Amino acid sequence: MRRSASAVALPEATVPGAERTDWQTLRKLMPYLWAYRWRVGLALGFMVAAKAANVGVPVLLKHLIDALDLKPGDPRAALVVPAGLLLAYAGLRLSTSLFTELRELVFAKVSFGASRQIALQVFEHMHALSLRFHLERQTGGLSRDIERGTRALQSLVSYSLYTIVPTLVEVVMVLTFLGWRFDAGYVWITLSALAVYITFTVSVTEWRTRFRREMNDLDSKAHSRAIDALLNYETVKYFNNESFEARRYDEGLEAYRRAQVKSQATLSMLNTGQQLIIATSLVAMLWRATQGVVDGRLTLGDLVMVNAFLIQLYIPLNFLGVLYREVKQSLTDLDKMFALLERDREVADAPGAPELQVRQGVVRFEGVSFAYDPARPILHDVSFEIPAGKTVAVVGASGAGKSTLARLLYRFYDVTGGRITIDGQDIRQVTQGSLRRAIGIVPQDTVLFNDTVGYNIGYGRTGASTAEIEGAARAAHVHDFIAATPKGYATMVGERGLKLSGGEKQRVAIARTLLKNPPVLIFDEATSALDSANERAIQAELKSAAEGKTALVIAHRLSTIADAHEIVVLDAGRVAERGSHADLLAADGRYAEMWRLQQAQVPADDPGQPA
Repeated sequence: MRRSASAVALPEATVPGAERTDWQTLRKLMPYLWAYRWRVGLALGFMVAAKAANVGVPVLLKHLIDALDLKPGDPRAALVVPAGLLLAYAGLRLSTSLFTELRELVFAKVSFGASRQIALQVFEHMHALSLRFHLERQTGGLSRDIERGTRALQSLVSYSLYTIVPTLVEVVMVLTFLGWRFDAGYVWITLSALAVYITFTVSVTEWRTRFRREMNDLDSKAHSRAIDALLNYETVKYFNNESFEARRYDEGLEAYRRAQVKSQATLSMLNTGQQLIIATSLVAMLWRATQGVVDGRLTLGDLVMVNAFLIQLYIPLNFLGVLYREVKQSLTDLDKMFALLERDREVADAPGAPELQVRQGVVRFEGVSFAYDPARPILHDVSFEIPAGKTVAVVGASGAGKSTLARLLYRFYDVTGGRITIDGQDIRQVTQGSLRRAIGIVPQDTVLFNDTVGYNIGYGRTGASTAEIEGAARAAHVHDFIAATPKGYATMVGERGLKLSGGEKQRVAIARTLLKNPPVLIFDEATSALDSANERAIQAELKSAAEGKTALVIAHRLSTIADAHEIVVLDAGRVAERGSHADLLAADGRYAEMWRLQQAQVPADDPGQPA
C-alpha cells in the first residue's frame, strides 16, 4: 500500500479486499498505539494500581466486620480499631478513583491522538485515490464507514484499557487471593464459570455478528440513498419525484428496521444466557462461603469479603459480554476503514520521482491511447504538440475523447499507450504534486465549496491577499456581480455552488484558475455556460491570461477557438484533421462541416459571432 510521508507505516499483512481476521485488524492498529507506547505503559501502571486498591477494599472490609464482631462486655477498645480501618477504607476508595482518573488522563492523548492520526491518513488516502474510485463511490456510505471506523478506534482502545484488561487483572488478583486465603474450590468455581461464560459469549456473538454486519450494510445503503437524493435536490424537483425518493428511502429504513429487530432478538438471547451463568456461579460461591461460616472455618468477615469480591467481579463480567460485542463491532468497523486505506492508487508517483521542471512549457501528446474500460478504447494513437506560449484547441463531437485529453494531462488517469510530456519530461515520471502545480484547469462542470465566493476564488492560491482575489475576479468579469451582493465576497455559494447561476459559477472557476497563474492552462468548455456577450468578454480575458502560457482549449463552439495557433479535430478518438482555422476551412473536411452546421444554427444578429 502506498501512503503519504506523514502517515503511520501499516504492516502489509493482508491483500486488499481479502477477508481479514480480528487479530490481523488488531495488528494493523498496533503501529498507531506504538507511537504512544510510553503513555500506554504509564496508563497500564495506573490501571494495575487502581485494581490493587480495589481488591484491597473487600479485604479491609473483612477486617472491619471482624473487628466489630465483639461479644457484649468485651473490654477491647471497639471504637479505636474500626476508626483506623475506616480511614484506611476511605483511603483505598480514594486511591481507586485517583489512579483511575490518572489512567484516563494519561491515556486520553493516546486514544484521541491515534483517532486523529488514522482519520487524517484516511482523508489523505481518499484524495490520493484515482478519479475512477471517486466516480464509482457513494458519498453517504463512504462517509458513514469513515465515521464509524474513527469512532470504533476510540471505542476499541478505550474498552481494552478501561474495562477488558482491568477486569482480567482484577480476576487474576481475586483468584490468587482466594486460593491463598481459603482453598482451590473457590478458584475452580470462578474459573469454570468464566470458561462457560466466555465460551457462550464468544460463540453466540460470532453467530450474531452477521446480523450486525447486515444491519450496518443496510444502514449505509439507506444513508447513501438519502444523501444522493438530497444532493440531487433539483433533479428530484424537476421530475416531481419526492414521493418516489421517500418510498426508496423508506424501503431502506424498513430493511434496516427488520435487521435491527433480528439483531435485538439475538442480543436478548445472549443476555439471558449470560445472566444464568453468572447467577449459577454466584449461588455456588455463596453456598460454599456460608457453609464455611456455619462450620466455623470462616468468620462473618470472610463471608462479607467473598460476597464483596463476587459483586466486584460480577459487575464488570456482566459488562464484559456487552464489551465483547462492542469490540467485535468496532473491529468490523475498523476493518472497513483499513480496507479503504488498502485501496491501491491507480495513479501513483514513481519511486524517487523528481519534481517537474517547467522551462518553456512545451506539451506533447505522443501516440497516446487510452481506455476507461479495456473493452471500449477512447483514444487511438493521438499525437500533437502545444508549443510554448501557444494555444492549441481540440474539437470534435461529444464522446470523441476531448475531455479525456485534459484528464490525462492532469494525470487523473495514466495513458495505456504512448506518453505525454512537458518540456520532454514524461508526466508519469515526475511527482503529481509538481505536475498539478504547473497546470491550471477550468472544467466544464464547475463544482464549488459550500463557502464564500472569496474562499472559492482564493482556493486557486491559498494565502492570496484580498487584493489578489479581487484582481482575479475582475479579470474573470465576476467582480461587479460579487460587489452588487449584500455581503460581497463573503456571500455563501451554497452546496456545490447551487446559489449561483451556471455562468456565475464558471466565472468564479475562471477567476480561481487565473489566481493560480500556472504556466500551463486547460480550458475544458470554459465558457459553455455563458451568454454570448459575456462569452466574448471572457474570451478576451482568457486570451490575455493565456498570453505567454501554454494553453489547451477544449471547445464545442468553434467561434471561440478560431484564433488558436492550431486546431486538432478528434473523431472517434483519432486525430482526423489538424491545422489553423483558415487551413481547416480551406480543406473542406470534418472541421468545415462542423463550422457550417454551427453557423447555420446561430441567429444572424447574434453578437457572439465574429463578423
